[in-house]
Amino acid sequence: MPDRRIYLDHSATTPVDPRVANAMARSVAENFGNPSSVHGFGQQARAAVDRARREVAALVNARPNEIIFTSGGTEANNLAIRGVCHGSTVAARHIVTSSIEHPSVRGVCAALESDGWEVTRLPVYEHGIVRIEDVRHAVRPDTVLVTIMLANNEIGTVQPISEIGAFVRERRAAGQKLFLHTDAVQAAGRMVLNVEDVGCDLLTLSAHKLYAPKGVGALYARRGVRLMGQNVGGHQERERRAGTENVPGIVAFGEAAKIAREELFERTAHDAALRDKFERKVGELIPDVVMNGDRERRLPHLSNTSFRYIEGEGLLINLDLQGIAVSTGSACSSGTLEPSPVIRALGVDDEIARGSLRFSFGKDNTDLDVDYTVEVLVQAVERLRALSPLSRPLVVS
Repeated sequence: MPDRRIYLDHSATTPVDPRVANAMARSVAENFGNPSSVHGFGQQARAAVDRARREVAALVNARPNEIIFTSGGTEANNLAIRGVCHGSTVAARHIVTSSIEHPSVRGVCAALESDGWEVTRLPVYEHGIVRIEDVRHAVRPDTVLVTIMLANNEIGTVQPISEIGAFVRERRAAGQKLFLHTDAVQAAGRMVLNVEDVGCDLLTLSAHKLYAPKGVGALYARRGVRLMGQNVGGHQERERRAGTENVPGIVAFGEAAKIAREELFERTAHDAALRDKFERKVGELIPDVVMNGDRERRLPHLSNTSFRYIEGEGLLINLDLQGIAVSTGSACSSGTLEPSPVIRALGVDDEIARGSLRFSFGKDNTDLDVDYTVEVLVQAVERLRALSPLSRPLVVS
């Protein structure tokens, strides 16, 4: 292992906050009862789950009874999309989504498509943002669901979900049974979230993006939304998600949500300052780089950068050997040799798509981390470009 280790992959997962770990450890010891049991031990566990539910609801300004706990963001996305589609009481079988969704949304839409549903995938153009007029043109009388993420996990672009939500409400007021789901896994804890302002009917969250452990997530489902449960065999979560609750994980999620809400502005300012410094130095010291996605409408912590004439995988390995952790895109798509579909959706060529890296900063990173990362990055790019027949000499100012 290198002597110095720097973690810049917070979009993949976050380290567990010690305060969250302490809350979880206490829950493991104290809240061991089954929350469905009527005796005192069970009711103590139930009370802990209810407290956490209130904190998660407060993070997005929802009612506690609108929060459904799941095993993570992927299950929450499946429950939202399949739950609405399978629970639909009309003959409509059409979904509208975007071309840059997380694999868990992309995959379930593809699965429904194979079952006979029609799916319209909207473009995001060079800036990585869906256009509201495209949504308006795509929605048909037989459309059941619009599912578009709030903020992208690879390039950080923030989508016009409030405008889409207003349009969906217009269609519903006109009599169409149409719903809006948004994957807010990357956005939660990094921007102010209010489900009333967003205008969504369903919203997905995941604990491990909020400095809590993996294995727990949540789905906000607006009161009145008909949702068919995908797990059967139990009555938990108001019949919408069967299975004994992961009490320690839920408690940790609640603690992380509380801290994220209290420290939101401090964290976002800190992350944005580091990201901006990183991008400024990279732009000054390394030629032939492309910053992917819109430069304004994006999350504060994330920078997706393509380095011409080299492969992102090779650059990632070089950085890892020096103790710096970054990624080439969604952690849920790692292992594939194909260029990122998100970067390709921006209309760029394979060279730029293959040369992209995602740097995502967190609350414990420092200015020294940025300085060291850029220093290593300059050297790594120089070495790799020297091996590429397509490269030009690296000039460091």
